[in-house]
Amino acid sequence: MAGAKIEKDIFGTLSDGRKVERIVLRGEGGFEVRIITHGAVLQALIAPDANGNCDDVVLGHDAFAGYLAERKFLGATVGRYANRIAKGQFSLDGETFQLPVNNGPNALHGGLDGFDRKLWEIAGVDDGTEPAVTLTYVSPHGEENYPGRLDVRLTYRVTGPTELSLIMEARTDRPTIVNLTNHSFFNLEGATSGTPILDHKLTVAADHFLAIDPTAIPLPEPPRAVAGTPFDFRNARPVGERIRESDQQLRHGKGYDHTYCLGRDGKLAFAARLEAPRSGRIMELFTDQPGLQVYSGNYLDGTISGKGGKLIRQSDAMCLEPHIWPNAPNRPDFPSPRLDPGGVYRHHTVYRFGVRAS
Repeated sequence: MAGAKIEKDIFGTLSDGRKVERIVLRGEGGFEVRIITHGAVLQALIAPDANGNCDDVVLGHDAFAGYLAERKFLGATVGRYANRIAKGQFSLDGETFQLPVNNGPNALHGGLDGFDRKLWEIAGVDDGTEPAVTLTYVSPHGEENYPGRLDVRLTYRVTGPTELSLIMEARTDRPTIVNLTNHSFFNLEGATSGTPILDHKLTVAADHFLAIDPTAIPLPEPPRAVAGTPFDFRNARPVGERIRESDQQLRHGKGYDHTYCLGRDGKLAFAARLEAPRSGRIMELFTDQPGLQVYSGNYLDGTISGKGGKLIRQSDAMCLEPHIWPNAPNRPDFPSPRLDPGGVYRHHTVYRFGVRAS
């Protein structure tokens, strides 16, 4: 229905006959967000450029079959534990848990069949001035070998003319760990522009980052200062300006694939800014999470096609993933991912879009 703030339709069908729904939320000036219930995926995000022209700025697929064919986490909600856990092992109250390993020797993004592969339920929609959809998923005790039943509730809401808010909450019936994030790949020139993100200007509000080993697990050391390294984005710099420097950390990540230490203390605050030089689009990211994974699309290798049938290649887009630090269950010096009965895990991230001043 033209002009409606919210719409629903069927995006696809699973092999068992269950329907995958798509929810469209609209802001102003052509701003539009499309979410599908499979993986609670941000399937499209359409934003105006400096000339008022609108384009989709997140990687994904035009049809549901693309999401089933290859697991690349495009726009997905990942959990129970975003990022990596070393050797897929952690201990809780004296008991050791072995998770499936799916990323070399480590567990990544919830394991073999994480939240990105689940069909979420629509718990409610809000067609008011701030259109929203709330999705839920219940992860049973023992799923992927994680302890405890986890009840997850996620709300996508358009909270401004061109602003998307994401709030995630989780509750458990026994001690467990949880770390959720959205895994959208952004290209502010447009998802099908064919323009790499290496000339996007990036700002990250962090003085320190986590150095990693060759398997992307944080080294057993305190966070490193970004000063004097290719990881210093405290002032806006092109993503690709120093990405090919001879730096061991860049070699380990095959580019940027590192967590920046934000130190949020549970309060929503500015974390990063991305600016596209041609379209003039700007995205500012605010979060209450203690870390921000900056990933420059290093493992996108042209083996799959995305929207418009275009092959997805290295540096075609980048991720800015707010979450708790990787391998935190095994690092008492890191922010804790522990969740106990009676407690509530909370994650709040805001994506605010704008354009460069003329």
